[in-house]
Amino acid sequence: MSMACNSLSLFTPNYFIPISTQPPAKHLFSSHTYLPCNFSQYYNSKREFPLPSVASIPYEPINVDYLEEEFSGHGVTFEGIGDNCVAKMGLENGSTVNLMLPSGLISSYKAPMWHGGKVELLHTSVSEDENGSAVIQGGVSLALNCSSDGDDEVSWSPCNWVLRNIRGDAQESIQVELIDRDSENKIEVKYIVTLKKDMLSSELVVSNSNSSSLLQLTGSIVSHLVVSTPDATYALGLEGSDFFNRSPLLTNFAIVPPDFGQKNEFGLGQFLGQMTLKGLSSGWGARNQNTADDAESSPRESEEEMEGEEDDNYKHLKEQMSRIYTSAPRYFTIIDRGKRNSVGVGREGFDELYMFSPGSGHEYYSTYSYVCVGQSALLKPIILGPEEEWRGLLHLHNPNL
Repeated sequence: MSMACNSLSLFTPNYFIPISTQPPAKHLFSSHTYLPCNFSQYYNSKREFPLPSVASIPYEPINVDYLEEEFSGHGVTFEGIGDNCVAKMGLENGSTVNLMLPSGLISSYKAPMWHGGKVELLHTSVSEDENGSAVIQGGVSLALNCSSDGDDEVSWSPCNWVLRNIRGDAQESIQVELIDRDSENKIEVKYIVTLKKDMLSSELVVSNSNSSSLLQLTGSIVSHLVVSTPDATYALGLEGSDFFNRSPLLTNFAIVPPDFGQKNEFGLGQFLGQMTLKGLSSGWGARNQNTADDAESSPRESEEEMEGEEDDNYKHLKEQMSRIYTSAPRYFTIIDRGKRNSVGVGREGFDELYMFSPGSGHEYYSTYSYVCVGQSALLKPIILGPEEEWRGLLHLHNPNL
């Protein structure tokens, strides 16, 4: 069974090859346990996991000079940060994106506004691990598990991305293509980040090259959208959408307040540490064991409290919320009345919409001034037949030009 997080070297024999792992890292803002990139091998485990950090994961150094020489001229520049690298994408209209390598985290998306300035649309949090190295969370991140049964049993998660190609130019659009493969070369995942004048797209292309086995995909592409405060933030266009309340998805780069769910809103306090979803069981409610024990002693809430239908087309996000919408429209809008701007959110390929709000009980413009939106396959996995390919996209549209 293939369990390791593997990379495909396209440039040099040692490019982006992981070496050893470091001891668990301590996050400054949260007491949650977080999942390593290959989270599938830790199902139902209660041990502590190392917090994956962007700037301190022990990869061999990236040759920034080589990347500049090989991929210059497309509106992309490269900057080394420790042993890692930032690919900086920039269009002439002022739209910019920072893409971290080899983690694949999009840490910044600045978009031009109607008033002539630029606004950061993504929320990130920077802390330190126990070694004093920077840990970056938030932004736009990918959490995907690929698994199959039978003789060719596989459980693998792409997390060590290699730069494969850059297309386009600074006038119209820039496209950066990353790639990762499992150790048996049975699964190939492409992660394609496209910056246009009014849009940022994150596209997944998963190929199952096995000639006899089905491949099951579970996971999400999640965006942390910066807002003035959730109290001034609304989701427009979700009326009539069916949803399930679920405890927060704790992935490598998720930001979740340590006290989330303690008010027992939406049934979350009871189910933290208890929810089990096939393929992502340890990703849901992976809080400390005391919370899980308290949840087990509470009476089970009714189905009506755990699922429902959205009755508000102008959904106020001021309360703590963690939901999966199963029949949401393919496009809706997040409006921040505090900053007087909005972001359109679109999806392709994914059937589910994950939405999270930390609530408004925090300072304005602080660590928890954000809402999460994500395209997901968490309640219902995506199945690929032998030698099939699947595509899924997240669009962030800037309508403020």
